[in-house]
Amino acid sequence: MQAALRLLSLALIVVALGLLGADAIASLDRGGEITVRSVEQVWAMLTPGGAGDFLTWAQRHWPPAALHLFQAVMVLPGWAVTGVPGVILNFLAGRGHDQP
Repeated sequence: MQAALRLLSLALIVVALGLLGADAIASLDRGGEITVRSVEQVWAMLTPGGAGDFLTWAQRHWPPAALHLFQAVMVLPGWAVTGVPGVILNFLAGRGHDQP
């Protein structure tokens, strides 16, 4: 279980670093203007219209409180949504204890 958590946390951290690097390159391309892509923007780059379709579905099936939470997550930076849980999972998994 510990190995699976560490592998999942590593994958989340790698995705976060990739998104952070993409934002840094986009910032350099725009002449130093800071660019931070939200989860919604990243989702739109991967599947155009996917976020809007999911939001339409969620409005019909989710309670309003969950819908507000989803909308709040969608405006957060993409690297933060993957990196922060990755770091937390890494700390929760801890280090393996050497058994003699």
